[in-house]
Amino acid sequence: MKIALLSCFYPYRGGISEFNSFLVKELSKSHAVKAFNFTRQYPNILFPGKTQYVEDENLAASIDCESILDTANPFSYLTSAKKISEWGPDLLITRYWMSYFAPSLGTVISRVKTLENKKGNNLFRTLSITDNAIPHEKHFFDTPLTKFYIRRNDGFITMSSTVAKDIKELNPNKKVITLQHPLYTNYGEIIAKKQALKNLGLESKLDKKIILFFGLIRDYKGLDLLLKAFALLGEDYHLIVAGEPYGGFDKYNQIIQSNEFLKVKDNLTLKLEFVKDSEVKNYFCAADVCVLPYKSATQSGISSIAWNFELPQIATPVGGLPENLKGSKTGIITTNVSAESIAERIKFFFDNNIGEDIRHNIRLLKKELTWENFCSKLIEFSKTL
Repeated sequence: MKIALLSCFYPYRGGISEFNSFLVKELSKSHAVKAFNFTRQYPNILFPGKTQYVEDENLAASIDCESILDTANPFSYLTSAKKISEWGPDLLITRYWMSYFAPSLGTVISRVKTLENKKGNNLFRTLSITDNAIPHEKHFFDTPLTKFYIRRNDGFITMSSTVAKDIKELNPNKKVITLQHPLYTNYGEIIAKKQALKNLGLESKLDKKIILFFGLIRDYKGLDLLLKAFALLGEDYHLIVAGEPYGGFDKYNQIIQSNEFLKVKDNLTLKLEFVKDSEVKNYFCAADVCVLPYKSATQSGISSIAWNFELPQIATPVGGLPENLKGSKTGIITTNVSAESIAERIKFFFDNNIGEDIRHNIRLLKKELTWENFCSKLIEFSKTL
């Protein structure tokens, strides 16, 4: 089968770009695959972080791809469709995670279909790997734009039942399958906690109960809740926050500077920048548990990194987090989305010494969450469209 994949690849940074690279590598083992990249992913004015691109010491693989689509330039939509059609794919895969991409991707998909139909290629199909149907931070235009994109695809792969449900509500006639997110395995091998702490300059914290918050800091990810929860814990805990703030850090600083936080302030480590791939393992291997205090969610790529390093997780009961963690018994879920509930579950985790049981379950899960399994199911599903 000839498979075209249109999305972001190296040198764009982030989990979606890394996911796409793994996907191309695995699919290429059995199929002819061509990766089509963006020439521009976002206009800078719409990007809240420091940079969209990988920097030094990033371990992301450089995939052989052709950069064709400027998402902010409608003229490139038609030229991109022409280039994809000229390659002659049987299957076109796109990635969708926010409504900004609906006009560009939807138009390209529609135009490629038209061109393939003119060539008499009645076997041509389109497939979307959809991370979010409706974004966490909602806008009035999200639903109509997403409907525009959905109509132009033949099938959808989601990584949580929440997203699958959203797609079905927007268009009940579309075929949808839910597959679990494969593991990110590009961050190196597991190292000892003592060594990881030393690498981070935190060797003095070896006797502490280490909690990790990792990833881009956005409002829906609930770092404010975790900071308030941390203030309710004792001085034998240490919290590491590692990730780049999207939009500023003022509201979190207010919590850190509050009287309630004073007793634990010395047990907080902040690394407020995008963590280089070469450093990721230090954070996950230094921690005893990773907390996902999300206010809303679909699935989380952070879970896949945590599973790779056999790190237990504590998450709030939103989106696909409960089904992924409880179903595999690789983490525990809070009673509700509140600082008090997060603090209670953290205490429960450490007081009952359940970390090793969870790590055993993670080792079993890791055997299933391979890229080979994911791609095999993707191909099988594509043949039903």
